[in-house]
Amino acid sequence: MSLAPALKALLVCPLCKGEVDIREVDREIWCRADGLAFPIRDDIPVMLADEARTLTTDERLDRP
Repeated sequence: MSLAPALKALLVCPLCKGEVDIREVDREIWCRADGLAFPIRDDIPVMLADEARTLTTDERLDRP
């Protein structure tokens, strides 16, 4: 199962309110502006700063 298209259209970074990259294969949602990767658990985005990991430099520069 994957995230619903309607949900994908609404997702933004909870910190900067900017655009995010939804990486379903990695089960993460990336905000390159803040350098954070938010987890997707059981097809539910966990958009909490405390749950996010820091993107590596290579991940921040990589383009999908």
